[in-house]
Amino acid sequence: MVKLHIKKGDESQFLYETTVAVPVEDLLKDVMAIYNGRLKIDRLCSEMEFLAKSGITLPPNMQGLTEEQIEELKLKDEWADRCVPSGGYEEKQDEYGRRNGRAPNEKMAEVLNKTRKEAQDMVSKKQVQADACMTQAKVMEALDILRGAVMIVYPMGLPPHDPIRQELENTEDLSGTQASLEVIEEANASLWWAGKELVRGKKLQDYVGKNEKTKIVAKIQKRGQGAPSREPVVSEEEQKQMMAYYFRKQEDAKKLEASEEDAYLDSQWADTNALKNQFQGLRDVKWGGPR
Repeated sequence: MVKLHIKKGDESQFLYETTVAVPVEDLLKDVMAIYNGRLKIDRLCSEMEFLAKSGITLPPNMQGLTEEQIEELKLKDEWADRCVPSGGYEEKQDEYGRRNGRAPNEKMAEVLNKTRKEAQDMVSKKQVQADACMTQAKVMEALDILRGAVMIVYPMGLPPHDPIRQELENTEDLSGTQASLEVIEEANASLWWAGKELVRGKKLQDYVGKNEKTKIVAKIQKRGQGAPSREPVVSEEEQKQMMAYYFRKQEDAKKLEASEEDAYLDSQWADTNALKNQFQGLRDVKWGGPR
């Protein structure tokens, strides 16, 4: 199996295994599904952290308002009494004014946080260092455990305007957000290797050959942005090792130079008592051993 180290820019994303015979369009479809799926998991985990702290999201027309403004405008959250966390709630005001302040109890909050951490670990970029490949199945598994945790804590469900529900139902609207800049739709995606774009209609083997044991670094980005920066000839880790090697060589050279500067002290001409010994006939005296 060919192993692809998928990057965006210079940042590692995940490892992916396939065959050299895979069509480029199928490769792109799978790779982008994993890439965008990992982004969805990140967004979900971020919102679930706030869900555990401050409860469900307020209706859009109530977000950011103070309690006085809500009373003055006579607004009411119709979902507050419908979407109550299992085991009751604790009053914890949301400092951002986005959520209703009815947080799950400690036990239920732990369910959300523990599951959130588990899902993040499953699709973490650290999987690259562990040489573990990413698949759509693994991404879907992470999404499923997040969905299960939300159902446990909120058996009556979440309001339709809550971003967690929207993410799980694939109805999220990311327009105008920073997250929208990170998502790359498959139709607008391109995959590059060694300064060449992998063109739809061809197969991977048209670029990397027929060796199934090949490992390459492939970069994803939006179409029309040109070729991404190529990988450096020397990796960051190799560069660190080289710098450490040359530093040791430099230190060894300094020590050798210092020892050579003092080496003349052992020479005969540097002996301050040489003239005195010569007049006293003590030069080159050899002491005989016992007979």
